[in-house]
Amino acid sequence: MVFDRFRRKDNTPPAPRRSVERKASATARVAQAVQGGHVAWSPRDDASLVRAGFAANPVGFRAVKLIAESAAALSLVLQTQSERYDSHPMLALLARPNPAQGQAELLEALYGQLLLSGNAYVEGAGWGADGPVELHVLRSDRMRVIPGSDGWPAGYEYSVGGRKHRFETAAEATPICHIRSFHPQDDHYGLSPLQAAAMAVDVHNAASRWSKSLLDNAARPSGALVWNGEADSLSEDQFQRLSDEISTSFQGARNAGRPMVLEGGLDWKPMGFSPSDMEFQQTKESAAREIALAFGVPPMLLGIKGDATYANYQEANRAFYRLTVLPLAARVTAALCDWLIPGSDLRLAPDLDQVPALAAEREAQWRRVSSADFLTDAEKRRLLGLPVQTMEGTQDG
Repeated sequence: MVFDRFRRKDNTPPAPRRSVERKASATARVAQAVQGGHVAWSPRDDASLVRAGFAANPVGFRAVKLIAESAAALSLVLQTQSERYDSHPMLALLARPNPAQGQAELLEALYGQLLLSGNAYVEGAGWGADGPVELHVLRSDRMRVIPGSDGWPAGYEYSVGGRKHRFETAAEATPICHIRSFHPQDDHYGLSPLQAAAMAVDVHNAASRWSKSLLDNAARPSGALVWNGEADSLSEDQFQRLSDEISTSFQGARNAGRPMVLEGGLDWKPMGFSPSDMEFQQTKESAAREIALAFGVPPMLLGIKGDATYANYQEANRAFYRLTVLPLAARVTAALCDWLIPGSDLRLAPDLDQVPALAAEREAQWRRVSSADFLTDAEKRRLLGLPVQTMEGTQDG
C-alpha cells in the first residue's frame, strides 16, 4: 500500500477556503467519546458481514451491485435556484476524480462501501484554492473515527498492515468526507443493511450449505446400515473400516446409484425426508426476500420467486428507483457538494429527466405543469426542478 497520497508536504490540513459558522450542540459533550468499533450494537464485525453477506451470498451480492451500479449511472446536474451549470470545476473533478477511476467507478465504490458498512469515506488529495485535485474512496473497515473532547470527530485514523495515518479535522475544512447511514445507537458510525439482515444471511447461507451436502450425498439421506449379527455390535475396527469404505466408495455425485455389497449380518434400511424436512427450501426463499427487503430491492428484480407485490417488472423497477436509488444518490451527492464547496448555494443532484424508469412519470408531470396557464414560466420551471436559466460557461464557484 502506498501512503504518499495520504500525506501533505507540510503535514498540515487543507487551508479553509471560506468561513463557515459552526455551532456546538448542547449534548455534544455528553455524547459517547469512545467507540469500541464500527459495530457497537452487535458482536458481528464488518469484515465478517461482508464475507458472509456479499462475497458468499448471491442475494446480498446482487442487491448491493444493483443499487450501487444504478446510482452511479445516474446523470448529475449542478445548479442553484436561478441557474444550471454545464461546466464547473466540481463537475470536472467528478468526471475524472483520480488517474485510476472515472466518475462511475468512484461513485460505485462509494455507494458500495455505504451499503456494506453503513459508512463511506472520501479523501480529497492536493487541496488548493478550488478544492482538491483528486478524490479517493477509502475502505471503511480500515478507518476509525477519533472523537474530540466536545464529542465531534477530531480526526480520522486509517490503518493498513500495522501502519497508521491520521487525518486531522480543521474547523472549517477536512480532507475526509464521512457519509454514514442513520444509526440510533451510535454517535460516529452508521448502520448498514447487512447488519439488519445478518440473521437472514445466516439462514440463507446455511440452507445453501444444506443443499450442497444433499448433493454430495445423492440428494437424500440414503439410509442406515443395521447390524443383525450374532454379536451385540460391531467392533471398533469393523465400524471404522465400514465407515471409511462407505465414504470412499458410495458417497458423492460420482458414486450416485452405485450398488452396495453387504457382508453377513448387515441390513440396509432406506430413509427419506419428512414434509417438515423439506421446508428448508421455503425457509431459504423467505430469507432471500428478507435480505432484499433490508436493501430496499424488490425481490422481483432479483429473480426471487413468490413475491407478487408489484403487478409487473416495470412497476417494480420504478419503485426501486423512486424509493431506493434516488434517495440514496440525492443524499450522497448533497454531502459531496457541501464538503467540496461548504456554505455555497450550489446543489448537486440526480437529473430526474434522465432516468428511464421514471420516463412515463416525468412526462405526465411535464404535461400537467405545461398545461397550467395560470403559472408563469419561472413557476413552471421551479415545479419541474429546473433553474431559471442554464449557464454554459465554466464557473469558479
